[in-house]
Amino acid sequence: MKKTIFIEGMGCSGCENRVKNALEALPQVTDAKVSKDTGTALVELTEAVADTILTETASCGGKYTVTGIE
Repeated sequence: MKKTIFIEGMGCSGCENRVKNALEALPQVTDAKVSKDTGTALVELTEAVADTILTETASCGGKYTVTGIE
């Protein structure tokens, strides 16, 4: 299962790494490809995860704004 998370506020590679590490810390996430240039995180999941959990995780404690998930 794949999901695309749309994220605003990432400005550097450190931001990308912070979001990637946070998402990959979830047990259901096998891979996360995060891009500040496109403002997205492409997430591979082993099973369904509630969008609220993905939003909370990708926002990294309010550092970034998740604008949508597909």
